[in-house]
Amino acid sequence: MKKKLTIAFLAACVCLQIHAQMKWNQAYQTYIDQYKDLAIEEMLKYGIPASITLAQGVFESGAGKSDLAVRGNNHFGIKCHDWTGAAMYHDDDARGECFRVYNNAKESYTDHSKFLANNLRYRRLFSLKRTDYRGWAQGLKECGYATNPQYASKLIQLIELYRLHEYDYARSYDKFMAKRTEDSPLSKALGLHPIYLYNQNYYIYAREGDTFKDIGKEIGISYRSIAKYNERNHKDVLHKGEIVYLKKKQKKALKEFKNHPHIVQPGESMYLIAQKYGIRLSSLYKMNKLPEDYEIKVGDQLRVR
Repeated sequence: MKKKLTIAFLAACVCLQIHAQMKWNQAYQTYIDQYKDLAIEEMLKYGIPASITLAQGVFESGAGKSDLAVRGNNHFGIKCHDWTGAAMYHDDDARGECFRVYNNAKESYTDHSKFLANNLRYRRLFSLKRTDYRGWAQGLKECGYATNPQYASKLIQLIELYRLHEYDYARSYDKFMAKRTEDSPLSKALGLHPIYLYNQNYYIYAREGDTFKDIGKEIGISYRSIAKYNERNHKDVLHKGEIVYLKKKQKKALKEFKNHPHIVQPGESMYLIAQKYGIRLSSLYKMNKLPEDYEIKVGDQLRVR
């Protein structure tokens, strides 16, 4: 009995130690925000849990920063077995192994789904519920997807830390975000702007010299629309750090600001405040019963919801 208790205690300690090693990472969250809709799209087509796809993408690609992901758009470390497309060579279990190369991230995600769905080795996983992320994680390890002995536990940690299992219940996805992963030549040359989520909207941070036309080409939507969403002239040149929303802004800030007015700081304008909270400039004036020619002063208190 004592021996069993000792084994159980040691197992629990090991489990706690593994979980303690994983901390929340903004780069991981940014990756998840960018690819979650694509993972959901693939789940609805093939039945692979979106949580599993995202966790594998994060882990295998280092949140999109690995050499395979950057140079080959390979987010899942899939090698060249039975592959007739483009390839690159990379040290893995052995030196100079052959890995698949894709034109964009969407191709990588789609091939990952087909790789699992069409491979007899993984067939038994498809008898599991798509909400059984633990079973899928253990199954991938047992079926030989990776040689890392901690592979299943790493996927489970990522899923639970970033609450990826919530996406396994999704019945729809944002087609705009799923399509956005089809990189254009321009976005490949410049590097994609990371997309963030706030107040039911998507946004990016502008780089110095960006134009709405550049952003429109990268994102794949009308640059005039983007300028309109941000209440700007479509010919404006943007500066580093400016927030650029990709959909029409909300009329009110998040609920957490209901009883917390914004106190105007030096250098702020009504427009910058509206951008900060992801709300329309006209709504900000209306909520505070201010004329649109009102000049705010440091210390003013403004309702944002």
